[in-house]
Parts: sequence; C-alpha cells; structure tokens
Amino acid sequence: MTTVRRTRERGVETLTLDSPHNRNALSATLVADLAAVLTAAAADTGVRAVLLTHTGTTFSAGADLRDPPDPDALVGLFRQITELPKPVVARVAGHVRAGGLGLLAACDISAASHDSTFAFTEVRIGVAPAVISLTLLPRTDPRALARHYLTGERFDAAEAARTGLVTAAGDDVDAVLAPILDGVRRASPQALAETKRLLTARVLEAFDRDAADLTALSARLFASPQAREGMTAFLERRDPEWVV
Repeated sequence: MTTVRRTRERGVETLTLDSPHNRNALSATLVADLAAVLTAAAADTGVRAVLLTHTGTTFSAGADLRDPPDPDALVGLFRQITELPKPVVARVAGHVRAGGLGLLAACDISAASHDSTFAFTEVRIGVAPAVISLTLLPRTDPRALARHYLTGERFDAAEAARTGLVTAAGDDVDAVLAPILDGVRRASPQALAETKRLLTARVLEAFDRDAADLTALSARLFASPQAREGMTAFLERRDPEWVV
C-alpha cells in the first residue's frame, strides 16, 4: 500500500502523506513513494502545482529511525522538489520535526495553522541537521536557525513564519492557502517554471557544493556511539546519558 495519496482539483495535485503508524516519518518507503508521485506530477501537463499535506496531527516526524531512508535518496527527494518545474506548496496542520523540516523547506511556498509546532530535535539524539540544511540554510533566518538548531526547542507557527521557515500562518490553514492556490492557477505554466528556476538557483548551488559533504557527515554521526545512545533513549522514552 502506498504511503502517499493523490487527488486533483483544478490543476492542483494534492499529495497527502499517509503513514499513520510512524507519524509520516521519512521512511525508505515514504521517500520512494513520494519521489514516484512527484515524477508523475512533473510529467503531467494537467498539473499546474503540487500541494503537499498530511493525514493525522503530524506533517512529518522526521527520519524514521526504524526504517531510515538512504541519505542519497533523501537528498534526491529534496532536490527533486526544488527542481520540479511546478510550484510545490506545503499545507501544515500539525507538528513537524527534524527531517520533516527539510522536506517543508524544500517546498516553494508553505502555510501552517496556528496550532502547528516545529522542532529541530537532532541535537537531542546525538546527530546534526546535516542533509536538511541543504534546503534550510539558504531560505531561513540564520540567527533564528542557530537557536533552533542548537537547542532543539519547540516553537510555534508564528515563529516559523517570522524566520522564513513557512510563508504564512493562520487559524485556518486552508483560508491562508486559498489566495495562494488561486494565484498559481492563474499563472502560465511557462512563467511558473522559469520563475521557480530564478527562485531556486541559490538552493541548487548549495546542493552542488555541499550535498556530498553533508551526506557523509550524516552517515558518520548516525554511526557514532552518542547517536546510538540518543536513538536508544528516544525509543525507550528516557533522557540520554549526557543530559545534565
């Protein structure tokens, strides 16, 4: 069974992350499924834009620690969204953690409900937000990102919007999205593709320059003793041994 459901309305292809058993974590299966439907959407002339959303109360809980994706596959997914010749809009009505924030930042436009929450939890399990920095560093306020990267604190949708992690936030995420989706429906496919190319040039430069090094860093950290302790503590619902 697929972990991504597809529907379409007036040229907007909605891709719904639907992996409730792991809170839409980025498993090897979900990453492969999402890449496949994005490939289909890119080739379909009936698709003007992609809307990425989720079932349940979590957009994505980050990397699946029990079924992690290959780092190269995750990099490939983020780059695929960035290079897709159609706008990708994220709809968040819930929680986003760790690797899920890299997925969110890969999207061109994003909206979140005010009850959504966000956190870069990597430092709390002994690793770093390495691969996801490819999409986050070029698009997010660096001072705010330093705080959230280094502390793992949870923050709200207003802070996410202030720092550029999301485009806009509101009580009703669908009301926030309505003028955005209307706008892309009124735009020409050629104009959307070329405008997106202008907007993503810096992000793609980061992929070309840093992807290999960040993938290697991620692999090294996940294989470390501190990461093993951190992931074990997370799965056992206890503090890791370094907490003071």
